[in-house]
Amino acid sequence: MFNKPSYKSTSIRLLGVLSLYLLWAPFSRAEVVAADTHGFVSEHELVLAAIPLQAYVALTRDIHLWWDASHSFGGHAAGFSLTAEAGGCLCEALPRGGSVEHMRVVNAQTGVSLTLHGGLGPLQTMAVSGSMIFVLEPHPDGSLLRYRYAVGGYAPGGLAPLAEPVDRVQLGQLQRLQRFIATGEALNTTD
Repeated sequence: MFNKPSYKSTSIRLLGVLSLYLLWAPFSRAEVVAADTHGFVSEHELVLAAIPLQAYVALTRDIHLWWDASHSFGGHAAGFSLTAEAGGCLCEALPRGGSVEHMRVVNAQTGVSLTLHGGLGPLQTMAVSGSMIFVLEPHPDGSLLRYRYAVGGYAPGGLAPLAEPVDRVQLGQLQRLQRFIATGEALNTTD
């Protein structure tokens, strides 16, 4: 009839996920380095288990495979694309038609760095602008990813209260990229 769930296999899977977290958590650092009424700066460093060129490909070409669908307009990460060239778009094709430009590429240096401008999520509807940069450097374990997102402008009540929530979301996305590179899966995907 119906197969009963295997608690042993579920426990093994949970243990595997926990092991990955414990393995990679020490290789990440995140911090809101500045926050006030007019803006904030979030910085992260993560070690990625791939050389810089491979990490760059995962960051750009494979974004739809690791992006968290819960941070999309259409509810599906499969609609994400990132054209890694000046003027390129971090865009989302919506499942029922239409599209969203999340950010615009202003500097793309294959295997080295990527800079985008724009606001993600609720920041799109505010009078703010953001500059996001990813820098990849060789590291004994693959690559060191240095990430910085600086957001400035106006929002009622100021931007400082948004710093921590935006930082948490961005760290989560970067950790999904980190897991994707290490395992081929981003985990906890809703796609």
